[in-house]
Amino acid sequence: MTAPSLRIRRPGIGRPGPRTHARAVRKTKTFSLNAIGVLVALITLFPIFWMISTAFKPSQEIYSLTPRLLPTHPTLGNFSAVMSGQASGIGPVWLFFRNSLLVTVSTVVLASLISLLASVAVARFRFRFRASYLILLLIVQMIPGQALIIALFLDFNRLNLLQSLPGLVLVYAAQALPVSIWMLRNFVATVPRELEEAAAVDGAGAFRIFWRILFPLVAPGLVATSIFSFITAYNEFIVALTFLGQAHSDYTLPIYVTFFFARGGAQWGPIMAASTLYTIPVVLFFLIVQRRMTAGLVAGAVKG
Repeated sequence: MTAPSLRIRRPGIGRPGPRTHARAVRKTKTFSLNAIGVLVALITLFPIFWMISTAFKPSQEIYSLTPRLLPTHPTLGNFSAVMSGQASGIGPVWLFFRNSLLVTVSTVVLASLISLLASVAVARFRFRFRASYLILLLIVQMIPGQALIIALFLDFNRLNLLQSLPGLVLVYAAQALPVSIWMLRNFVATVPRELEEAAAVDGAGAFRIFWRILFPLVAPGLVATSIFSFITAYNEFIVALTFLGQAHSDYTLPIYVTFFFARGGAQWGPIMAASTLYTIPVVLFFLIVQRRMTAGLVAGAVKG
């Protein structure tokens, strides 16, 4: 008879160690977070996908009882009706796109310029009621814009600024200033004062210090804050409809889209086509400022 063999069990063999367990936990956590991120992205992007898909569908497929994700017979008829003005009845989309672009660009430039100068004054100078001014900005921001429409309407009527795009630019710029000043103030505060003092010692004037030193360092933050001005001016509807009144030639894109509902029912094909065209400038703007916006947000979160 042979003696039974003795097996020596080494510690750790056959059981996962603490490192292996921690690695498995990290992989499970990473996979779960990625899955949640993909799910949120799909839910967020699906309305955009459906909008673009519907824009290329003929009316038979749009009103079909069996909805399809992709158009079976793609068509450009909806885009043609929007561009020619046939769907809305008040003119081609390019006229209102020009108005929206003019108002948005003017608002961004005006709000950025004023907020930059105001943020430099608040961050660099000590003056009376400085803290009260900052608190007042927050209080103004907490007031809903719709609550000020009647008062603004009466004031702008006395100034003959109703039914005109310049009056709309002034309102939008004023709405964007509180947030822009508060954000830019943090960006300006991150710039070391020693840089300005060294330039002043070398003989640089106030304008040259601002243009050559302060402005390049604050530019990423200026791009980040311009996002709010852009969104305010490009997507706003109630103030534009109230202030422009019957001046159809000055209507912006948000008002233009509503005319597709005014002919005995909603024209979903042209609505989706106009909304797709309406979204393109926003996507292009974010793609252009994406890098500077990220750098600006990071810079504003770091104390210099």
